Amino acid sequence: MTITFGLDTFGDMQSDDQGNPITAAQTIRNLVEQAVFADQLGINHFNIGEHHRDDFAVSAPDSVLAGIATRTKQITLGSGVTVLSSDDPVRVFQRFSTVDALSNGRAEITAGRGSFIESFPLFGYDLQDYGNLFEEKLELLVELLKERPVTWAGQLRAPLNNQEVYPKSESGAIPLRVGVGGTPESVVRAARLNLHLALAIIGGDPARFAPFAQLYHQAMSEFGHASKSISIHSPGYVAETDEEAIETHWPNHFAMFGRIGRERGWAPMTKDHFLQEVQYGSLYVGSPETVAKKIAYAVKSVGANRFDFKYANGPQTQAQLMRCLELYGTKVIPIVRDLLA
Repeated sequence: MTITFGLDTFGDMQSDDQGNPITAAQTIRNLVEQAVFADQLGINHFNIGEHHRDDFAVSAPDSVLAGIATRTKQITLGSGVTVLSSDDPVRVFQRFSTVDALSNGRAEITAGRGSFIESFPLFGYDLQDYGNLFEEKLELLVELLKERPVTWAGQLRAPLNNQEVYPKSESGAIPLRVGVGGTPESVVRAARLNLHLALAIIGGDPARFAPFAQLYHQAMSEFGHASKSISIHSPGYVAETDEEAIETHWPNHFAMFGRIGRERGWAPMTKDHFLQEVQYGSLYVGSPETVAKKIAYAVKSVGANRFDFKYANGPQTQAQLMRCLELYGTKVIPIVRDLLA
């Protein structure tokens, strides 16, 4: 099985070595260094998410990717995800075709609805249109990425009539994935539009997503398309030993999910629940050997051909993140390749 390996980050606000918060500006500069290091390690993909709140530094991933593009040579640069429902597909195309130019053809878009809703009031969208906004805008973005004159009309955006959009990419083809959280309708939509599928698996046994992969292949065939890539996005942290990874990551995981949980009315996060997810679920926390075995299991269970590791989770330090990247690139990936050979 041929598999590629990526990294995902939402640009979580970091802390310094003494545990004090650092600025969003420094977090973004640190993120660029992480991407440069990932490129040097030979990792295949680097994806940056979009948020509009104070615990994440990145609200404009394409701007950060443009900076990274000028300092890297081979790594694919993508969003993870572009919150398309509250964005404009024309501007998304223009920004990513610009990243594509700066990177010599390494840009990739992952479109999704996102797991937060702050962007809707921020940009003047009605949450009652949540589903329709994404459906319409995704269909328009698909047309724009054909890089031909576009004629399109919907209910929630002004129509386009034989409209050219610039700049064109040199290759004429920027890849588009759809981020899916686990609904059959989202999987079938991706197949109908002939798009790559990115499964966000952030809890539970990854094997439970195998039916979605099977549905994708079936739907692609029914729509007359050849199946494209299926990727997995899951969070974790790699350290020298299981114990070190768990004890280092737990406070950051608790800080991040504790806040989100309070906002959403979830039960308080406990360490027992965290450990259960580490052992049996989709938290890839441990030594290189432990994490590699879990990735190999997930990839085989789902039938995926790409794994994107969300390595930044909560207020970590730059040293912790860089060491995690080093272990992922130099130890985890080779072990997974061996296990899947």
